[in-house]
Amino acid sequence: MSPIRTGIIGMGGFAAWHHNTIARLEERGLARLICTCDPQAAGFVTEQQTWRLADRGVAVFPDYKTMLAACHRDLDLLVVPTPINLHAEMHRAGVELGIPVYLEKPPTLDHLELEEMIIRDRLARRSSLVGFNFIIEKPRLALKQRLLAGEFGAPLGASLMALWPRPADYFRRNNWAGRLMMDGRVVLDSCMGNALAHFVHNMLFWLGGTELFSWAQIAGVRAELYRAHAIEGADTFFVEADTAGGATLRFALSHACAGQGQHCETVECERAQIKYIVGQQAEVRWRDGRVERIALEGFDGLHDNHLEYHRYLRGETDRPATTLADSRPFVVLNDLAHVSGEHIAPFPAALLTGLRDEKEQKDYFNVAGMQRAVEAFIAQGAWPGPAGWGRAPGATATPADLPRFRDTVRAMLAAR
Repeated sequence: MSPIRTGIIGMGGFAAWHHNTIARLEERGLARLICTCDPQAAGFVTEQQTWRLADRGVAVFPDYKTMLAACHRDLDLLVVPTPINLHAEMHRAGVELGIPVYLEKPPTLDHLELEEMIIRDRLARRSSLVGFNFIIEKPRLALKQRLLAGEFGAPLGASLMALWPRPADYFRRNNWAGRLMMDGRVVLDSCMGNALAHFVHNMLFWLGGTELFSWAQIAGVRAELYRAHAIEGADTFFVEADTAGGATLRFALSHACAGQGQHCETVECERAQIKYIVGQQAEVRWRDGRVERIALEGFDGLHDNHLEYHRYLRGETDRPATTLADSRPFVVLNDLAHVSGEHIAPFPAALLTGLRDEKEQKDYFNVAGMQRAVEAFIAQGAWPGPAGWGRAPGATATPADLPRFRDTVRAMLAAR
């Protein structure tokens, strides 16, 4: 079995994780890194030495266009772990040269740009993979197969709670963090659209159609968007979505918190409740009182997604885990949350407390009553805005409202 000849765009940020993964696969003869690039390659001398790029014969270039011009005939795979606003152009460059693309999530957060990417990808010899890491977890797939078989009864709804503390310097790590737009193009970097996107995509997966690899289609969205940090976008989302299948999804997500991070995916069915916590455990709580616990072990998201995509590239499977078209419900949900929310409300000053983590030497915000608000919203659909957070819930936005999306984002930016 020949190694998959790979090129990676970038060295910093999440690209470093891909470099480490490919190096591990290379040791096993499963991959070979041919080339990489970065406009500031000289600033990654230590990383290049750690990755032994020179010893491995890896060519280093100052930009991706030069790299592809020199190496495209030698590549089986192009990995694109770059800023969101660069994904479309880099995807296009790979596809037009006939190179399959591993595109980091999110593929884009602009539904119109996504449609252009989907059309372009149909011309490729192999479909692109979008790197939503947790879809291929075996316990997740097994539970969804049981759900599709009707074992748990009809799905009634699902919810995602995710509170992931982020310090102020998280939003200064690059020039696109927390941005709504750059150079007139949509970025929409946020907890919902980027940092927690894996989990949001997971929820749509749970409520998909009759096929294993299917995602719920969005019929309507209501949202409240907030910010505590000095950013363009929102750092806190309360979102309720109706699916075309008649189920209800609720998302309560925030970076405006302190302490231990927490997250949980919950699926409500007629006969059971499924709780899934990535990296910890899953459990099925039956309505008759039984509790079934499932250990989640031995899953390396990035490593396993590379291997799974390799299988597809070799013709061993008939599809990538998540295609660009599969990403459509996620992008539509995100865009309609902004259309419905209409504006991003600052948290009332009386609710905000700045906290200094002396060990980390970092500053966090904490919102008084956040945990209580999350629990009330997830369990009862109680919106926090009218209950003291100083705004009204957004009106329902449907796919017919998508033409308002870009104007809404521009208005949010102008109002900041």
